[in-house]
Amino acid sequence: MHYPARGGPPVRAVDGMSLRIAPGETLGLVGESGCGKSSVSNAVTGLLRPTAGSVVVDGTEIANADRATLHRVRARMQMVFQDPATSLNPRMSVGEAIGEPLLVRGLARGAALREQVGALLTEVGLRPEHASRFPHQFSGGQRQRIVIARALALRPALLICDEPVSALDVSVRAQILNLFVDLQAAHGMACLFVSHDLAVVRHVCDRIAVMYLGKLAELAPRDALYAAPRHPYTRALLAAVPEPDPDTQRRKPRVPLHGEIPSPANPPPGCRFHTRCPMAQEICRRVEPEWRPVGASMVACHFAEQTSPVAV
Repeated sequence: MHYPARGGPPVRAVDGMSLRIAPGETLGLVGESGCGKSSVSNAVTGLLRPTAGSVVVDGTEIANADRATLHRVRARMQMVFQDPATSLNPRMSVGEAIGEPLLVRGLARGAALREQVGALLTEVGLRPEHASRFPHQFSGGQRQRIVIARALALRPALLICDEPVSALDVSVRAQILNLFVDLQAAHGMACLFVSHDLAVVRHVCDRIAVMYLGKLAELAPRDALYAAPRHPYTRALLAAVPEPDPDTQRRKPRVPLHGEIPSPANPPPGCRFHTRCPMAQEICRRVEPEWRPVGASMVACHFAEQTSPVAV
């Protein structure tokens, strides 16, 4: 995904990424703000047309698909956005919002539609009588449950969650995450879970992909990534996660990162992370690291086998 910029080079938001999600699997996509996570999710859903590459959802290519193909395949993928308040039309009742996908695609109407809407509300922990209310009559957590119910109405094969709990209180966040886990176990759908919070993705994801400046830095099973992170950027992200126990927090290794994130319009040569990496050497400034397996991880780092910073 390259965005044109007026009077300058294009912004290379996503560059050379490759991901595959199996049915029933949750893949977490993490990284700092501006690394390209939302561009990936928007390209997967067809909301943005990628500059180059391929997007295949449930066997259908959508990267350059026509409107008819997109309309058909979007029934097989749905999205849960970050802010539930702006995801719902304030002029539509909850029942109308949840039932709209079923109505538009001619799957239910009348009493059958009301029955399915009530069942979807029950499935996400609300009551069927809530269908007559409007979004402003619910809390943030309840509105996100409504958005999830709407996303599940067509029983998608792929669910894309773009920071779905970052706008919620901590206690409500735990309830919504547990709901995601239960619903995926019940329906067996694939899920792309986009977040900047490594504590959140640890709870819900099977594998975790770490992005930096439009590229993948590391991809690993959840337990392997938290037990033995291979990329220095992954180690820095994990070190930044606060621990509730002060003694545990003091024992955590410190991974200092210096400087600012480079501009995606003018990324540095070689490894894109070398300008901030405590392990960087001359080869990092000149040669882009190969995407290769190290242990249980796939990682793009010249020194992924090392576990501590080296002298620069």
